Amino acid sequence: MDDLHIVPGPGIPRGLRVPEGELVEQFSRASGPGGQGVDTTDSKVQLSLDLGTTTALSEPQRQHVLGRLATRLSGTVLTISASEHRSQRRNRTAARRRLAALLREAAAPDPVRRPTRPTRGSRRRRLDAKRRRSETKSFRRRPTTD
Repeated sequence: MDDLHIVPGPGIPRGLRVPEGELVEQFSRASGPGGQGVDTTDSKVQLSLDLGTTTALSEPQRQHVLGRLATRLSGTVLTISASEHRSQRRNRTAARRRLAALLREAAAPDPVRRPTRPTRGSRRRRLDAKRRRSETKSFRRRPTTD
């Protein structure tokens, strides 16, 4: 196959091109139904990319992507499996699409939350609820002897 191209998006304004030589494909037998060919065809694809050494990412992008995908990595290697199709070629295409989508999403900047202030109504409702709760608890107290 060819290099993996990732279209431009947030965090990757010029897109990415992962050289074919940096992608490692391994094939194995897929589980599940498939008739006579299931025992003889290596249709499952495992596509791996070492994010720590790839030339496709700049250093700031690499750090961001490694942080975002930390739970999915084995060291710095990201592995995608595809076995939903009976054809090895279609599984290769599916794995590449999935890898491209994952990298594109991981390269996007973290959303920025603008801090807001509570509205006057929400403050009033909060204080009213606190007042009602205080009254409820005050009825549980032991009566005074006054």
